[in-house]
Amino acid sequence: MSISRIFSLCAAALVAGLALTLAVSSGTVLSLLTQATIYAIFASGVGLLLRQNGMASFGHATFFGASGYVIGILLQLKAVPAEAAIALAILGITGFAFLLGLVIVRVPGIAFGMLTLAVGQMFFLTANRSRGLTGGADGMNVEWPATLLGFSISEIVQPAHMFGLCWAVLVLCLGAVALLLRGRFGAITEAVRDNEERARFIGIRTLLPRAALFALSAGITSVAGTLTALNTGFVSPESLHWSVSGVALMMVIVGGYKALWGPALGAIVYFLAKDILGDYASHWMAIFGVALITVIVFSPTGLAGALGRLVRGKKAKGRPRAATTARTASTTQAPAMQAGSSAQVSKAAQAVH
Repeated sequence: MSISRIFSLCAAALVAGLALTLAVSSGTVLSLLTQATIYAIFASGVGLLLRQNGMASFGHATFFGASGYVIGILLQLKAVPAEAAIALAILGITGFAFLLGLVIVRVPGIAFGMLTLAVGQMFFLTANRSRGLTGGADGMNVEWPATLLGFSISEIVQPAHMFGLCWAVLVLCLGAVALLLRGRFGAITEAVRDNEERARFIGIRTLLPRAALFALSAGITSVAGTLTALNTGFVSPESLHWSVSGVALMMVIVGGYKALWGPALGAIVYFLAKDILGDYASHWMAIFGVALITVIVFSPTGLAGALGRLVRGKKAKGRPRAATTARTASTTQAPAMQAGSSAQVSKAAQAVH
């Protein structure tokens, strides 16, 4: 995807978010959309790790909840301004994840998932029992100042403003990741994911890219945790529990992780299903579980993959004459093109050697 196309899609998404903010007047609906957008950022972090590294993490709730705790503790101690507390939380968690990644990304397959689960539960139990520091099982209030970045906190947390902020952050995160992955970093991580042994053979140091990707994924997740702390003004040990990571993985599977925007779509569908099915069934998770199984069986690439196939199918139906003309031209020009193709292959081989 070209840089101009990435910028165009981001601009269109920002305009769509603005239009949705202006169109929806219900504070309840906007609050629901805000939660869905926050979890869309969370799921995007988890999906990025699965997409580029081929690893499923059951411990990303650690980074999601830890950002709120770090900000809450720093503001409670009045150690730094709120803006610095946010920056320290996100950068600190990203740096910690990089150091942690240097150790745990060496472990392959399901063992990696179990290791992230163990690390996450360790932090959950620590927060749950450290009553003097984190408030224990009761959680802690995040004491935000009256203003943040020059804006009143009371205005920021208004449903329309909060949704607009979260939507903008989601679009910017996806756009920044898309720009990063279209370059050398994306090519290296894909090579390591597909065949790590061959990547080592051609001279790629595989540990650092995998740890950096793990840190980037954790950083995106910490941004979602920061927005949650800003939206609710509260953080509890439940945000660190492994089940939160499990929900994020469900969103990734439903939306599809092959497309960058797939996990975000899965999060929005999850929250909409939770709101709609919750009114009609007390066991809505069972219904959503059936839907999850259906998606896995009939569309392994998730809803994003299904939508992509649908769009490509419509485009193919819209230009059958062009395809016929192209096939005819290729048949008539095959002898002339064969010599040119041989010359190109020869040049490519010389360039490789």
